[in-house]
Amino acid sequence: MKRLGMAITIVLLPVLGARAQSPRIMAELPSAPVPSLNVSAQAAQNASAPSGSQAQQLTRAQAEQMALKNNPRVSVSRLLALAQHQVVREARSADLPTANGAATGEKALEASRISAGSLTASRLFTHAGAGGNFTQLITDFGRTHNLVLTQKLEEKATNANALATREEIVLAADQAFYDALTAQAVLQVAKQTVSTRQATETQVNQMTQNKLKSTLDLAFADVNLSQSQLLQLDAQNNADATMASLDTVLGLDHEVAYQLIDDTTGIDGPPADYNPLVQTALAQRPDLQSLGFGEQSAQKFARAQWDQMLPSITAAATVGTVPIRVDQYYTNNWWGAIGVNVNIPIFNGFLYSSEAKEAAYRAQADAERTRTLRDQIVRDVRTVWLQANTAYQRIAVTAQLLKEANLGLQLAQTRYQLGLSSIVELSQAQLQQTSAAIDNTNAQYQYRLDLATLNYQIGATP
Repeated sequence: MKRLGMAITIVLLPVLGARAQSPRIMAELPSAPVPSLNVSAQAAQNASAPSGSQAQQLTRAQAEQMALKNNPRVSVSRLLALAQHQVVREARSADLPTANGAATGEKALEASRISAGSLTASRLFTHAGAGGNFTQLITDFGRTHNLVLTQKLEEKATNANALATREEIVLAADQAFYDALTAQAVLQVAKQTVSTRQATETQVNQMTQNKLKSTLDLAFADVNLSQSQLLQLDAQNNADATMASLDTVLGLDHEVAYQLIDDTTGIDGPPADYNPLVQTALAQRPDLQSLGFGEQSAQKFARAQWDQMLPSITAAATVGTVPIRVDQYYTNNWWGAIGVNVNIPIFNGFLYSSEAKEAAYRAQADAERTRTLRDQIVRDVRTVWLQANTAYQRIAVTAQLLKEANLGLQLAQTRYQLGLSSIVELSQAQLQQTSAAIDNTNAQYQYRLDLATLNYQIGATP
């Protein structure tokens, strides 16, 4: 690039002298746009906002909080956790006593008998009475206890799933936010490109009319302008689509065009080693914890299924009174009893043993799922760490590329203005400068998104 600049300096003076002697003045081409290394998404948003309207500002942290508050997936996971807590109480109810009350009045044909169907007693008497009964499980040798532990572990798994859902929503909000920022920044680059190429087309058209350039140059300038306009249309569509995706993640059912505020803090490099990140991920990833609790729950349930083959001992009591009765058949106003029942399963067609084996196999399958997720986490953390390192290096490379492309475009404009090159060289330089500006914008936001993804992979709590 420096050698090219020296060559231009050598031939510059004779050409300028020729221009001074010419009666027709050649209009200068516009200078190449030099966007900053961090294209302002606010400027892009203001440019796309309707006149007279002020878009609501939104930072990445605000987007995360809105998503956690409004996204229905977060509500669903929280409600499922609350529902599972009630399942724990349902399982624990088997250990608690049961009491029922009843009041009965009957008008019957005295001393008649039921000759069909089935009731507790076949003889019928006119009476009215009230009473209650009480049952309490004494022991079932661990079955109910294991069922309660099963549901408690399921509750922990559901809570871990709810936390995992929150982290997924935070990552989705970050991704949508950076996608929208990138799209708006690319839209700004596209608008700058259209403005520059429009000015170039106007100047080339003027020079063509003055017989300084051929119609071929004007045709190339028109093609470049049309290409930049197509780029702007695609960039505008992508900006609108990414904003719609952001609204969806934020839990909005209507369109809101936000003015996205980029984080102005400096960009630090990724961690030097991924091994500590792997250990952190294995220790605190909520989805892995959920599978671990699910595996333990399945083991407890398998134990409870085996316990079905053990006896169960239950105490029962009943008491009541019959104030309205036939004394001939009721010798006492009060009645009551207490007893103990031992239920011993003998044979039920191998039902209990089959259920126990099924539960044991499912527990083993859950253990394998947990091991599979552990392997995936190790792979994902390393992959995202490598992507973050590459993205961080791309920031410097694309910044240098943009700087060189800007210089190349300025030199190409000067050479074309002085008649030392064709419109093809200028068009190529414009294309390279536009591509470099877009690559530089993408590199910055892609690195920030990779950092957000890395935080998700290691289970950073939002």
